[in-house]
Amino acid sequence: MERNRTYFASDFHLGVPSHEKSLEREKEIVAWLRHVSKDAKAIYLLGDIFDFWFEYRYAVAKGFVRLLGCLSELADSGIEIHFFTGNHDMWTFGYLEKEIGMKVHKKPIVQEIDGKTFFVGHGDGLGPNDRGYKMMKWVFSAPFFQWLYGRFHPNFSFGLATYLSAKSRKANSYRKDVFLGEDKEYIILFIKEYLKQHHADFFVFGHRHITLHKQVNGSTYVNVGEWVSKRSYAVFDGEQISVEYWNPSRD
Repeated sequence: MERNRTYFASDFHLGVPSHEKSLEREKEIVAWLRHVSKDAKAIYLLGDIFDFWFEYRYAVAKGFVRLLGCLSELADSGIEIHFFTGNHDMWTFGYLEKEIGMKVHKKPIVQEIDGKTFFVGHGDGLGPNDRGYKMMKWVFSAPFFQWLYGRFHPNFSFGLATYLSAKSRKANSYRKDVFLGEDKEYIILFIKEYLKQHHADFFVFGHRHITLHKQVNGSTYVNVGEWVSKRSYAVFDGEQISVEYWNPSRD
C-alpha cells in the first residue's frame, strides 16, 4: 500500500486519570498507529501526548514503553514522526529525537504538504488575551527555570506536576469540550489576524479538546480533538482533510 497520507492527533494525556485507564488508552493508540502506518507518510503528534513529561539527563520517566517503542519502529521504517510540545509536555531536551527518531517542535510550524500550506501546532498561547497563561508558559519555557526544576528529585518533581495538572484540569474543565463561538475562540481570532498578512490553506491544532472542521476567511481550520474520550484524529489525503474517530471494531 502506498504511503500517501498525513495524520494528525493530539492530547493523548497519557498518565491520567489512573495507571489502568492510561494503559488501556495507550494500547488503543498503539493499535491506531499500527493501523495508519499502512498508508502514512507522516504522523503529527500535536502536543499533550503525555500529561506530564520531563527529561532528566540520565533518567527516563517510567511508563509509556508501548507507545515509545511503536513510534521508534515507525520512525525506523521511514515514516516521519513530528512531536509538538504541549503545555503538559514541553520539557523535552533531546531524548525523543535521539532515541525515538522524532522531529520535535517547540513552536508552531508552517509546512508544505502535497503542495498545500499547513500551519500546525499545539494551539496554546495563540491569539489575544490570556496573559496569565502566556506568562506562565514563558516561565516554564525559560532555560533557567527548567534547569532549576531538574535539580529536584524525580519523585518530588513528578508528584508536584501531577498535583498541579489535576488542579488545573479541574479549574478549567468548564472550557473544555465546548465551542465558545468565533468571537471567543482565541485560535480562530489568531487565524483571522494571521491571514491578514500571510497565507495558509490549512490550520491544524489540538489543545482545545474539541473536534472542529471550519472555514475561516477562505482557509480551513481543523481541531483534531483528544483521546481521553473521543479518540479523534485528522487525516489529509493530498487534497482534503477530514476528522475521523478510531473504532478498532470497524477496521
